[in-house]
Amino acid sequence: MPSVDLSRDTIDMSAVNATYEINEGTAPSRLLEVSGAVLHQALDLLESNLVSDEQLTAQSRFIPGSTIGKHLRHARDHFALLLDSVSSAPPLILNYDIRLRNTPMESSRQAAKEALGKVVARLEKVVPQTKLELPITLHAVTPYPQVLETTFGRELWFAGLHAIHHWSMVRVIAGELGIKLEDSFGFAPSTLVYAAQNSKALL
Repeated sequence: MPSVDLSRDTIDMSAVNATYEINEGTAPSRLLEVSGAVLHQALDLLESNLVSDEQLTAQSRFIPGSTIGKHLRHARDHFALLLDSVSSAPPLILNYDIRLRNTPMESSRQAAKEALGKVVARLEKVVPQTKLELPITLHAVTPYPQVLETTFGRELWFAGLHAIHHWSMVRVIAGELGIKLEDSFGFAPSTLVYAAQNSKALL
């Protein structure tokens, strides 16, 4: 990795940009790897940490209206909606505000494992066949209607980070229920890399 001297008044941007050069041959596989790892954290949670369906629906005292099941469903939906978009006929439209609440995966560990497993299988099939620069039109309400141009690669990256954000809230609820999760659950990849390099506790 090129070194960058931040003590200078003028930074050599060529060195900075070189750090972020994208290898077109490996970028899709890297995004798929991250997405798969994040979703498998949820599958491991359901398989190894939760012992009853009731734990999926237990209401958080600290995050009003939140349950583990709702966070798993919401994060999974972002991947599913993105995959639905790129699997449709052009022009490709993506709308994350389409949400199917109160689905079986919010209250059943088995249904949650099946729903997450199907998304992982779809990612493994679709990502290698889809160009990261594939254009998508994103419709959003923030709370005003917005129409933005984006790409498949950007949204796949976002879906992974969005899931990690919700896993961090799952960690809070799990703590309320006395459930111990692995140290990496709910932390961003950059945080995990930093912790590994510095051999310090996650902050």
